[in-house]
Amino acid sequence: MVPNRHNQYCCGGGGGAWAMPYDKERIYYGRKKAEQIKNTGAKVVIAPCHNCRDQIMKGLTKEYDLEIETMYLWELVAESLIIEPWSQEEVEKAHAERDAQFEKFGIELEEEEW
Repeated sequence: MVPNRHNQYCCGGGGGAWAMPYDKERIYYGRKKAEQIKNTGAKVVIAPCHNCRDQIMKGLTKEYDLEIETMYLWELVAESLIIEPWSQEEVEKAHAERDAQFEKFGIELEEEEW
C-alpha cells in the first residue's frame, strides 16, 4: 500500500476504537485505509491484529464497498500449508531415499509399524 511503513494510515479501529460506541467516527477515520486497499486491487488483505481485522472486515468492507477477504497472517500461513496425501508410490520412494541416506551415514533404522 502507498504510503507504507512509518507513513502508513491507521484503519481506524486501533486504540480500542473498535470496541467503543463511536461507529460513525471509526468508519470515517478508516476512509483513507479503505482508499488504500481499494487502490491496490487486492482480493485478500492481511490484518496485523484483531482490531484491524474486525474494522476492515466488518466495518470498512461494507461501508466502502471493498470486495476483499480479510485474514490474519496465521490464517494465510495455515491455508498455505495444505499438503496433499502421498500416493503409495511416493511413500515408498521417500522411504527408499531415507534408507539410502541412513545407510550412507551408518545409522541403524528401526522399522515403524503403521
